[in-house]
Amino acid sequence: MGLVETVLDHLTVKSVALLVVGFIVVQYLVNRLIEHVRLRRIPGKRARKVPSWAPFGLDLVKGAVESTLAQTNLDYWRNVYFKDGTRWTGEARVLNQRILMTADPENIKAILALQFSDFGKGEPFHDEWKDFLGDSIFTTDGPQWHASRQLIRPQFTKDRVSDLECFESHMQTLFRAMDNLGPLDGEHQKVTPGNAHGKVLDISELFFRYTLDVTTEFLLGKDTKSLCSIRNDFADSFNEVQRVQNIIVRASKARHWIPKSSFWNGLALCNKFINFYIDRVLQLSPAELESHNKGERGYTFVHALAGFTRDPKVLRDQIIAVLLAGRDTTASTLSWTLYELSRTPHAVTKLRQEILSTVGRDRTPTYEHLKNMPYLKAILNETLRLYPSVPFNVRLALKDCTLPTGGGPDGTEPIAILKDTPIGYSTLVMQRRPDLYPPVSDNFADPEVFSPERWSVWHPKPHDYIPFNAGPRICIGQQFALTEMSYVLVRMFQKYDRVESHMGPIDGGKPMLKADIVLSPGQGVKVAFFEAQD
Repeated sequence: MGLVETVLDHLTVKSVALLVVGFIVVQYLVNRLIEHVRLRRIPGKRARKVPSWAPFGLDLVKGAVESTLAQTNLDYWRNVYFKDGTRWTGEARVLNQRILMTADPENIKAILALQFSDFGKGEPFHDEWKDFLGDSIFTTDGPQWHASRQLIRPQFTKDRVSDLECFESHMQTLFRAMDNLGPLDGEHQKVTPGNAHGKVLDISELFFRYTLDVTTEFLLGKDTKSLCSIRNDFADSFNEVQRVQNIIVRASKARHWIPKSSFWNGLALCNKFINFYIDRVLQLSPAELESHNKGERGYTFVHALAGFTRDPKVLRDQIIAVLLAGRDTTASTLSWTLYELSRTPHAVTKLRQEILSTVGRDRTPTYEHLKNMPYLKAILNETLRLYPSVPFNVRLALKDCTLPTGGGPDGTEPIAILKDTPIGYSTLVMQRRPDLYPPVSDNFADPEVFSPERWSVWHPKPHDYIPFNAGPRICIGQQFALTEMSYVLVRMFQKYDRVESHMGPIDGGKPMLKADIVLSPGQGVKVAFFEAQD
């Protein structure tokens, strides 16, 4: 004990601090050495190193959060991770963790399809998202993910997707809200028909309200009526939860320092709204649920799920995940479509000609109509090429493995990947890479330009264009989303023959890319519609 007492007598705050720092440095060096040895055992090289000047890559964390808050993610990713414009995979060290970022189709194809079992969401992703999305299809791997997908898949069959009645009822409310130049103040507010003609409104805000109403009716059998309420607590809370969640993701291991009071308050309100309908369905006996014929009006997504599980948490997690996918991605894509169409009059003219020749001026479109309109399809393809709904995603290596390209001095060798390495990939960056397109010519516009005509002469290689993801995790609601967006555009351009952009004074022709969980217009979409006189 004498030796211990002697040591303790000579300890000072300074010496303890030095010992702690020394221990951390030794641990860091040992871990780096172990990592180096493990990487040498994998038949691959390192990717290009992303420059970082601050300890632990804190400058990269700061840049990621600041670019998210300033809505400049695309510029940040291009300028930091892909600065030279020739190497499309880079690696960095952030908070003592090796991370990779890629916009290379070969690597993305490996992650999503060819090496699907090597990569997954992983436990860190689940921890980041579990408060919001629980154990849903978007946050799990393996058998749990497969069970979620099997649970949801039957709700997106052709019979369900081709039922357009829900779209039409809310479309009429959308037209009334447009004539009101904003959301209605109650379902029965009187509005002058045609009042929107030539007047400026923010169509993006109305699209987010429309898709929320459609999706909540599809899921729960009761919509939020956000088109009929100037302020909607559920919509506001849902938006705030996503805003904070996006910052949490960008902050990486520093996420615990992010203030979350508004997140918890918003989440509590969202859960209360959803759980009301879950509790109501779970009060039905299995026999009553079984007798709820699928052809009946009122048979909903939550009824279908309750036929397979009575666990309220499972129901809540899957519903909120589908709500996120069904509402935000569709609204964002519709918003970007109108943003570009309002700047491209000839595209509106061609689209309207196709609509009138296929459907007519007054008839409501059928599912078959929507599937047989190539220019409408080209417009949506082009919008999703420039503005993919999910601009950035992450996978975790579930085992030691490799990525096919980006390693070594010239970037042509495989990259060695250790288990638990996070890999971010950006469809937004990849789908705007000029080297993945034919040369610009009279028949092929610059890839940065909105041009639906390119789709008549160009077919992207697999995984060069993946707006709905790819591989086994490809978006299960893809056809539902495309059908809903097609329906909205057809109905709008039956009624209106021209739309005029008023975004020039706001963004100078360069839109703000608000890359939260989904990619939406950061300053709205201010346009004026003109009713057809024919």
